[in-house]
Amino acid sequence: MSERRFSFKKKEHLCSEIAIDMLFSKGKSFVKYPFRITYLPVTSEYTKVEAQLLISVPKKRFKRAVKRNLIKRKIREAYRLNKHLLVDELKANNKQLMLAFIYLPTEILNTADFEKGMQKGLKQLVLKTCSNEEPK
Repeated sequence: MSERRFSFKKKEHLCSEIAIDMLFSKGKSFVKYPFRITYLPVTSEYTKVEAQLLISVPKKRFKRAVKRNLIKRKIREAYRLNKHLLVDELKANNKQLMLAFIYLPTEILNTADFEKGMQKGLKQLVLKTCSNEEPK
């Protein structure tokens, strides 16, 4: 098996306001604790990479930016280490996705819980997007 590169580059971040609006207006979502995952299959005209990610931690639940940033760092790290579960399948099926991970709990979980939730969420995402011929 080839060597995996565990990176999360800038082009994999979902930054465009237009794309974010489209993701939340047209996308589908599901909950895999501790995340609500919203996704939208797109064509290659929107993105050059297989998956673009947005991470959100609600200010309503965590008033202090320090805590929100800590949670976002943990989510990014869990995604970086486990994104191969999703990206490999997307490459095989020649698909692209826009994703949003929204943190749901009101307390900060430990890193192992983030990893486990991320793995479950990415596996569910693969089932929902790659097993169907045309996701609409």
